[in-house]
Amino acid sequence: MPNFGPAEYVLLLLAVIVIALLGVGLAARRAGARPAGRLAWRSPGLLPPVSADLQHRVRDLYAQNKKIEAIKLIREQTGLGLKEAKDLAETLASGRPLPVAPGHARPDLASRVRELKAAGRGEQAVFLVRGETGMGQPEAERFVDAIDVADAEGGEA
Repeated sequence: MPNFGPAEYVLLLLAVIVIALLGVGLAARRAGARPAGRLAWRSPGLLPPVSADLQHRVRDLYAQNKKIEAIKLIREQTGLGLKEAKDLAETLASGRPLPVAPGHARPDLASRVRELKAAGRGEQAVFLVRGETGMGQPEAERFVDAIDVADAEGGEA
């Protein structure tokens, strides 16, 4: 019988741990566990970023009465669970604003446009308006110009 010292026992223990981890990983893969293509959004109360393009596509699918496809699209793009994706799809289809967790509210669109204009980034302000509202170029430019006019008059847009 071989004579094992403390170093050999440590190496033997490490080998057993590595083999156990490999076994668990193999069993999980066989059971169907796989890493998601995108990082699943798991912060309670927070929504993942929802692009204007995704919002538009979901609204179009709901308008075509393809609710299941809209929910699947949201799940693929955001990693949300079924209930969260269904709630988000219904919110988008109804035209209600997306819910924001307390303490994570961002300024309204007009405030962000004012900040961009004050920094001399007017084109980016128009781009922001187009991305968040779906407006065309002329409408977005009028929106941005109207905010400037309201500010010059001391009013609120």
